[in-house]
Amino acid sequence: MLVTFIYDPRLGIKVPSLEKPWDEIDAHTQSEILAKWEKVRGDIPDRIKELERQINHLQGQLYRENDFNRSCELNSEIAELASIINDLWIWYRTGDEVTVT
Repeated sequence: MLVTFIYDPRLGIKVPSLEKPWDEIDAHTQSEILAKWEKVRGDIPDRIKELERQINHLQGQLYRENDFNRSCELNSEIAELASIINDLWIWYRTGDEVTVT
């Protein structure tokens, strides 16, 4: 197959890795790839909700934290989770613009 879906441990989903440019893939194969991507893409909102719960938990800890160094660590963890959410939204929107040629 011209695409491999590789698990990204940071994102918590499988992301596509194409062996050649999208425009060089035949329409039938593009349709198969999009069908597989839609299944993965459908899991993204649940993954985002899970990360948002983690952020809310960390924010609760941050609110009660008195130690400056620990506060910095919590802020860093929250920022990383927010970055992952941002990347997931980018991947989620990727499916909206891809069409079979």
